[in-house]
Amino acid sequence: MKKKYLSQESVENYIHLIYLNIIEANWSPDIIISINRGGCIPGVYLSHYISVKHKVFDFKDIYNTNIHLYKIILDNYKNILIVDDINDTGETLSSISKYFKDYSQKIKYAVIVDNRTSIFNVDFYGNQIDKGADSSWIVFPWENNEKK
Repeated sequence: MKKKYLSQESVENYIHLIYLNIIEANWSPDIIISINRGGCIPGVYLSHYISVKHKVFDFKDIYNTNIHLYKIILDNYKNILIVDDINDTGETLSSISKYFKDYSQKIKYAVIVDNRTSIFNVDFYGNQIDKGADSSWIVFPWENNEKK
């Protein structure tokens, strides 16, 4: 499979665009929740930009986790931003939105890279691609373990 490598500079620019789009939307989260692992870096950046708390949820392990613990956290905040690195197929974010459907009015979603053919629509993104036209695997700087 063909790969596209994003530079650290590109990622930082995309995260900054997300921040600007949040400001332009006249909306501000009370907490940022990053999806472990890909959402951690953009989540931390955004939490510093916006000066709000940051938590990490491991949604891949949601079946083995007490979902009520997550809901207790969500109950304590008015505006919640869930962050991931990419909205590829949309399955991860769609699953999350189903688990937290009772909180849908409180939650917005942000990703560094959004695939416009995804089944899930995010609220904020830094860059949009079309996997229908180019199915390359996106490699983020923190994933690039190949020797140079």
